[in-house]
Amino acid sequence: MGCFACFAPAVRAGMSGDPKPPKLGHHCPEDSSGADARRKVAPDVGNGCAHSFTFKDLLVATSYFNEANFIGEGGFGKVYKGKISKANAQGVVGDARMVAVKQLARESVQGSHEFLVEVLMLTVLSHPNLVSLFGFCAQGDERLLVYEYMPFGSLESHLFDVPLCKQPLDWNTRVKIAVGVAEGLSYLHNVADPPIIYRDMKAANILLDKDFSPKLSDFGLAKVGPVGDRTHVSTRVMGTYGYCAPDYVLSGKLTMKSDIYSFGVLLLELITGRRIYDASRPKPEQSLLSWARPFMHDKRKFHRLVDPALQGGYPPSALNQLVVISIMCLQDQSHVRPIIADVVIGLKHIANQPYAPERLLESLCSPSKCGSPQYVHTPSRRRGGRRVAQYS
Repeated sequence: MGCFACFAPAVRAGMSGDPKPPKLGHHCPEDSSGADARRKVAPDVGNGCAHSFTFKDLLVATSYFNEANFIGEGGFGKVYKGKISKANAQGVVGDARMVAVKQLARESVQGSHEFLVEVLMLTVLSHPNLVSLFGFCAQGDERLLVYEYMPFGSLESHLFDVPLCKQPLDWNTRVKIAVGVAEGLSYLHNVADPPIIYRDMKAANILLDKDFSPKLSDFGLAKVGPVGDRTHVSTRVMGTYGYCAPDYVLSGKLTMKSDIYSFGVLLLELITGRRIYDASRPKPEQSLLSWARPFMHDKRKFHRLVDPALQGGYPPSALNQLVVISIMCLQDQSHVRPIIADVVIGLKHIANQPYAPERLLESLCSPSKCGSPQYVHTPSRRRGGRRVAQYS
């Protein structure tokens, strides 16, 4: 049984305030006393350790990887939910907690490297908007990761192709998710030491807690960012089609601004409810960026980007601001894109303008507007050749 990066309680207790986390690569051995007794239990959340489980532990936890416990599959492999007993600092076993167990597909070429990167990253990094790693298994050919269980699954399952029987994400929840993802990314860029480039931003990697609080997951492609006088990290281009920044694709030079571009794509998906690429749509609409570009170039057409599932349930001013932030993040030239700290500020400002139907109604019926139609020029609407008065 092993443990990476066991840090002082004083350091761990302050993680929510985003202090500088311990540097990557720091290791410390676990006290061997009582280690065998604790082999089958997971540590408390936030204790800075990733415990080593046996393959048998995880077989039992997932009911032998029963299909009834299957919750998803990605490039790494399949993910199952399970239950593992937890222990406190004294090693006393308590109630079982739900976990997500990700099993590396044996045919995965990059899997072993990504497994190691993720274990090292998540045992050092800690933030409310990063998924927590409870432990891992590296027994024989088996490679498994044990995470906290996120009951609402991925953002992807709530945003795209939502069945009629399922409630779509409302405007306020979408903004909340955007703020949380940006704060997690800000922690990686500005607090982690050295800084971390996430490199795999996409809806499938954003997991949602029971209150729709988002957490970044899947750190297998993450890279330590440039430090000192270095401006970039040269690396083989990896990531998901459509999310990768064009400058990174062309040059192989990875920077913090590569993450900003990917985040801009995610924002556009939250606004539109469309995937970055969807082969099931008519050809002119298959690429989200190609379809959206004409509307993003004209403020009068921003409303045409909005997901129809919202049914008009959004504040127009906040929508305009969110589209502008997305446009800034999606600039082709990396130096023009904003830093994530500025994006967080902008998104929090938008979050302070929630959609409230009753407030909108009160505004429309205020003495200054009720019964006082005003002619507006953007957009103009005509019926029978005559412009119609609107309430601005």
